Amino acid sequence: MKKELTHEPDARRYVLRVGGEIASVLDYRVLGDSVAFTRAFTNPPYRGGGLAGELVAYAVDDVETTTRQRIVPSCWYVGEWFDRHPDRARLLAPRTA
Repeated sequence: MKKELTHEPDARRYVLRVGGEIASVLDYRVLGDSVAFTRAFTNPPYRGGGLAGELVAYAVDDVETTTRQRIVPSCWYVGEWFDRHPDRARLLAPRTA
């Protein structure tokens, strides 16, 4: 089945569709010079196939190539994605105490 990755800025989300059906969604909020990835969700029939990881990678690439914003991993899944991809840590917003 065909996969389609899109950015829907009006809805403040990234979407991965499989065969035209929404399989995974990554919601975000713009916080000035940062963007917080707030929720990653994969619909149950599509879980376990790595789709959320593909979607996060797409969103991280999009933020890196189209903005100067840094990423705040507000969602546990996004935080774990960055733990698995330390080479992308330069894109993270600095933590404040």
